[in-house]
Amino acid sequence: MAAVLQSASRDALAEAGDHLDARVDGSSAADLKQLGDDLFAVLRLLTTEIGLRRSLADPTTPGAARSGLADRLLNGKISRSALDVVNDLVSARWSRTGDLLEGVEVLARRATLGVAEKDSTLDDVEDQLFRFGRILDREPQLSSLLADQSTPADKRVALLHTVLGGKVSPVAETLLEQTVRIPRGRNLQVAAEELSELAAARRDRYVAHVRTPVRLTAEQEQRLTDSLTRLYNRPISLQVELDPSLLGGLVVQVGGELIDGSVSSKLATARRKLPS
Repeated sequence: MAAVLQSASRDALAEAGDHLDARVDGSSAADLKQLGDDLFAVLRLLTTEIGLRRSLADPTTPGAARSGLADRLLNGKISRSALDVVNDLVSARWSRTGDLLEGVEVLARRATLGVAEKDSTLDDVEDQLFRFGRILDREPQLSSLLADQSTPADKRVALLHTVLGGKVSPVAETLLEQTVRIPRGRNLQVAAEELSELAAARRDRYVAHVRTPVRLTAEQEQRLTDSLTRLYNRPISLQVELDPSLLGGLVVQVGGELIDGSVSSKLATARRKLPS
């Protein structure tokens, strides 16, 4: 299952994740593929180089010094974009040294999923990852073989490619390959399910859940779609639900952000302000 992060690490990952989302929205699919590949390379480095990982996550060292160390080691070896993401991570405060690994992996996965965001294949990627998790559930011996770290990583990845048989998208294949290369002690079936859930969460960034007391016309839906697309700097599709209790106005939720412009909400706010 996904790592449970303490407060400082949650805050560090949330801030770095917001910066990455802005980067995803403004980048091409090719740039995001390079970013994901570079971040996975950094993850492999930090997994094997424990001393380096401790130095980059040491809370007793100023953040600027830690990002300076990352610059000296990685400049010219990964893209500038990836190095900026790494600097965001290493300059933050982490509750535990190992949480830095979690942060790098999460952002590497998000960047890779950004490729599917750009070509509108997130639905397919989510389904492929979920189905692979079901295969591992039915075939525990396969799961064990893929996770057996006494076998060289390249051989485990070759087995994965044989099983996949070219029947999944490049994004799904990359995510599964990196999980096989760096299982980090996780059950691969659970890891595949986590990836599927992450893909679903990324897809939700592109869906506006709209509650309205009256049915919107096609013209109104288009205007709202255009406005939200400009506001969030990415294509937005609508899922509209009728809710007469709102009385008027709209409630719009995109990802974790809620825009409540309903009459019922305004009335409730006014009631709270009335003297008792």
